[in-house]
Amino acid sequence: MLTEARTSLPYVSEGRRGASDAGPAPGYWRRLVPLLALLACATRVPSFVRPLWNPDEGYLAVQARMLAHGGRLYETVVDRKPPFVPWLYEGAFAVFGSGSLTPLRICAVAAQLVTAVLLASIARRRWGPGAGRTAGVLYLLVSVGLNPEDAQAATFEVFMLPWTAAALWCADRRRWGACGAAVAGAFLAKQTGGAVLVPVAWMLWRCGMPRKGVLWCAAGAATPVLLAALATDPGGFLFWTVTGSTTYASFTGSELHVLARGLTNAAILGVACAGILPPVVRVLRVARTGCTELWLWLGSSAGAVLLGFHFFGHYYLQLMPPLALLGAAALHILPRERLVTALLTSACCCVLFVAWGLLAPRPELTHTQRVAREVRTLSEPAEPVLVWGIHPETYWLADREPASRFLTAGLLTNYSGGRDGPRVGEKYAVTGAWDVFRREFAAQEPRLVVDDSRGAPYGAQRTRSLRRLLAPYEVAGNVDGTVLYVRRG
Repeated sequence: MLTEARTSLPYVSEGRRGASDAGPAPGYWRRLVPLLALLACATRVPSFVRPLWNPDEGYLAVQARMLAHGGRLYETVVDRKPPFVPWLYEGAFAVFGSGSLTPLRICAVAAQLVTAVLLASIARRRWGPGAGRTAGVLYLLVSVGLNPEDAQAATFEVFMLPWTAAALWCADRRRWGACGAAVAGAFLAKQTGGAVLVPVAWMLWRCGMPRKGVLWCAAGAATPVLLAALATDPGGFLFWTVTGSTTYASFTGSELHVLARGLTNAAILGVACAGILPPVVRVLRVARTGCTELWLWLGSSAGAVLLGFHFFGHYYLQLMPPLALLGAAALHILPRERLVTALLTSACCCVLFVAWGLLAPRPELTHTQRVAREVRTLSEPAEPVLVWGIHPETYWLADREPASRFLTAGLLTNYSGGRDGPRVGEKYAVTGAWDVFRREFAAQEPRLVVDDSRGAPYGAQRTRSLRRLLAPYEVAGNVDGTVLYVRRG
């Protein structure tokens, strides 16, 4: 049956328009785009039921407020991420206010819809209208197939994916300048988005490395990145996005914990892709379908997941677009009943993950909300406060200004990534961070300091410099292990 199915359809060669890519069918996109839009909205309903989903959303919200009040990215507002998503949050807050992330959640729905449409267009060009519909629908069904705090949050990876899909879409049409710009957009959303350059380079090579194409692609990729660096601080941009994360991107410390997290998230993704993986494994390992660049896209994305050895669930979102295209490539070869089975399986798994997002409790959010209420009680709106922990959303929920540019203790102790081993401590902090932190603390001693470590290895009892800074403070409250200090007098 497999051989018969393979030989009954034309082979689509790499880098060429497929035999099925005739002119646009009347009403094709008019029917498909509303379907995909409805599916994108339905799969992301859980994202609207909570004020925020994870610390990354909180970090971005606080950054956006700081930028709106005159902060400068990579100078007085710092993070290890490129500037596109912080700017997006800042723009949304400027238009709609900073009290809710709903506008960003709508932007996330739009980002997923754009990604699905681009994947549908790529698949339709290669394998026909049916494959286009399959790719778009499959992508949206698996796009929420992770822990809801990873899949439903409006953070870096969600806004990176449309750029990666656009890069493949442009490369497929030999629009090399736009392709390079899309690669830059992916990188400026998150550094690992630059992994899409691997399949793009392969497609350039398949075209004979035309000089004009290479130059246009290089110029398209370099120009937005250079402009972003000039719009911020070039030295700070280079440090915070590339060179300043050597201690963060390390496998040393908590190896078993990190490995368990990686395997768990891979298993969750495997459940979400239960409808895609069997046809991909069965067909594409033996059939030539012109998918080399898609395998390279998947492989480079897997490398991006491995980079840094943290294996957070939201890292795995990068694997979903190439998996959806590979699934469409496999299913267009197999008999129709296999397509129906794959779609039904994916739909059932999608319902499971949407229900998880709607029903599962979020104890960390509940705790942070309680801490934020206490912060509002013990401080005035104009008083900066310091939250020593890994939940920067406390500032946003409490509507208080941070007393430092370092919004998490991870930047000062390398606890980032959940490490709790030997590489946590002051000496593993971002280079120069403690000197800046002490100067900030001395310039405006916060009235309130919140120690949210709750026994973690970056707590005050194991951080000598923090203990010294807390000497003029006394305990004013305790919320489930989170200790609040106020300055004496």
